[in-house]
Amino acid sequence: MDTSEMNRRAGWILEEWDPFAIGSELYDTEIVDVVGALQELDDPSDLAKKIQTIYEFSFDKWIPLERCVEISYKLLALKFEAKHII
Repeated sequence: MDTSEMNRRAGWILEEWDPFAIGSELYDTEIVDVVGALQELDDPSDLAKKIQTIYEFSFDKWIPLERCVEISYKLLALKFEAKHII
């Protein structure tokens, strides 16, 4: 799987996540930011904190870190699969 395919799949995962239950179409900017962070980060805790910050900045609502950790593991599993690390 190449990087563009990984990014596309990561976007789908984030769309399905819908942390505020407002509809996946309202997260375009956040998805782009999280996918960018996914390129840079390999640690689930670091990625989770970044996800939490991105969504909180945009929506002025806090997501529990545990929920962000869950999605970060899914995204990192995808990344490691794409990079043939698993």
